[in-house]
Amino acid sequence: MAGNPFFTASNLPYELPPFADVREEHYLPAFKRGMAEQLAEVGAIADSSETPTFDNTIAALERSGRILDRTATVFFTIAASNTSDGVMEIEKAISPQLTRHGDAIRLNRALWARIKQVTTEDPEEAWLLEKYREDFIRAGADLSEPDQDRLRQLNEELSKLSTEFAQTLLKASTESALVVADPKELDGFDQAKIESLLKDGEYVLPLLNFTAQPGLAQLTDRDVRRRLYELSVGRAPGNFGLAATMAGLRAERAALLGFPSHAAYVVADQTAKTVEAVEEMLGQLVAPAVRNARKEAEALSEQAGFDIEPWDWSYYSEKVRQARYDFDADEMRPYFELDRVYRDGIYFAAEKLYGLTFAERPDLGGYHSDVTVYEVSNEDGSRLGLFVLDPYARATKRGGAWMNNLVDQSFLFGQLPVVINNLNVTKPASGPTLLTYDEVNTAFHEFGHALHGLFSQVRFPRVSGTHVPRDFVEYPSQVNEMWATWPEVLANYARHHETGEPMPAELVEKLTAAEKFNQGFKTVEYLAATLLDWAWHKLAPGETVADAEAFESAALEAAQIAMPQVGPRYRTNYFAHIFSGGYSAGYYSYIWSEVLDAESVEWFKENGGLTRANGDHFRRELLSRGGSLDPLTAFRNFRGREPSIQPLLVRRGLD
Repeated sequence: MAGNPFFTASNLPYELPPFADVREEHYLPAFKRGMAEQLAEVGAIADSSETPTFDNTIAALERSGRILDRTATVFFTIAASNTSDGVMEIEKAISPQLTRHGDAIRLNRALWARIKQVTTEDPEEAWLLEKYREDFIRAGADLSEPDQDRLRQLNEELSKLSTEFAQTLLKASTESALVVADPKELDGFDQAKIESLLKDGEYVLPLLNFTAQPGLAQLTDRDVRRRLYELSVGRAPGNFGLAATMAGLRAERAALLGFPSHAAYVVADQTAKTVEAVEEMLGQLVAPAVRNARKEAEALSEQAGFDIEPWDWSYYSEKVRQARYDFDADEMRPYFELDRVYRDGIYFAAEKLYGLTFAERPDLGGYHSDVTVYEVSNEDGSRLGLFVLDPYARATKRGGAWMNNLVDQSFLFGQLPVVINNLNVTKPASGPTLLTYDEVNTAFHEFGHALHGLFSQVRFPRVSGTHVPRDFVEYPSQVNEMWATWPEVLANYARHHETGEPMPAELVEKLTAAEKFNQGFKTVEYLAATLLDWAWHKLAPGETVADAEAFESAALEAAQIAMPQVGPRYRTNYFAHIFSGGYSAGYYSYIWSEVLDAESVEWFKENGGLTRANGDHFRRELLSRGGSLDPLTAFRNFRGREPSIQPLLVRRGLD
């Protein structure tokens, strides 16, 4: 394996991973060597006879594990975006090994003793030192030997179950797809969409991550809608049992670490800090959201002429939207062509706000032919980093949309950032890729994460870019959504894909007027998922769940969020965020971050909107800081005051 591409740093620009050189047989040897090398490096730090200092202990830990970092970054990118049977088998094998490896470092008593002795006067070093101490304590560094042994067992078992949950869900999204033989059953889809679904003589509509599949808004055949909905909520039934087991193990682990629940353990390390703070915020939203959703349900039932079911909501909400606002979302799609949305919308806004330019680099390849690489530069011509875009759905890609780093910015290694955005847009059989308004909004959102990674200006990888608390990380990306409908930006990219004509002013006005429509539904489906996550992760140690579906129903009833017409955005069996995606007891973070987002949008509007001065202020005070200081301090430095929930209530029509 002398030619293993992970054994040396990439020689491509910006150290972009050499995807073309990577083979499946490279992964396990690289993981093995990477873990061994890092354990040797950590052992040398722990056993050193030198007086512990920041440089020989904390900075040395930051410098350790380079082969492992490169390998894991590429492997888990491929596992999420372009997996295979071989990669899935490697993932099953390597995930528990990586968990054991992490425990071997954080439960190293000699290393922990050195970390506790380190002092520094440098503010950025002091913040990182505190993060390391918190990491080690939360990982069990102060536990007794027997308790550490049990903790290792719990971590390894949870790692295995998380991988199993994710892989089961990936397969189910394809295996549970809606399959029809007669294209007439797909009435409501345009011809290009129908053609894109044709596979081996049948029409196959795969499931996306969430409950309310997009097709429910368009399919005219009520029975087809029912089938699609039932496939969506019933997929991966075996995951119910996995979820219950994981929740129980997480509760036991939390108790070992001194917390009454997994939720309490998680939020202690977030900006929320306490279970009570999260519940106080959620408590302000449930009653008005349900009240609004019930009013919406009445209007939809009146439109339909019967009491609607969950599979009717999206379809008839479009009917009511059209009647109330003379607005048809499908009218907008011809104006949202993928390349133009990015070139003349997302990149245009970034140029106006931050002075950025984007140049395609066809000489730099990704892991799939759908991937495009762009070089990003500052206004003065200095290099900022690389932006990698993978927009299309495929059977080998997990659902949803996300951003991650391929290379973390840090002054320690002199590295510039390489960030990637993944979407799940259906690729047309031919012709242009036309987006829905929701897909446009998602593209702007994910690019907000990308900016957070690209603008990072920190010394250490541990706090680079989006390495911030979960309930803060969504905030900058949510702010970036505002530019999707900002008049100057929208006018620049929303042009008909055939004629080049701008979107008619009356259609823009209708969009603006309809923005608060259906907010009751959107808020209830989100809150239902949030409170379901919360219920699973407030289990007391030793509390078991024999019937996960019954537990789910009871939890939603107890939270006073259950509505027969509105399912949670994610049910337990396909709630990947919390059972395989790192958001356990953290799905609340989207609405928590939206409080900061709504405040920030108000600030931009108060100060002139899309200007370089505003962009530079946001970049300097918040986006560039990564996790190198307290996130709420960064917010106050940007906004000039403490956040208030009122702008969020107004935005969602809940005031």
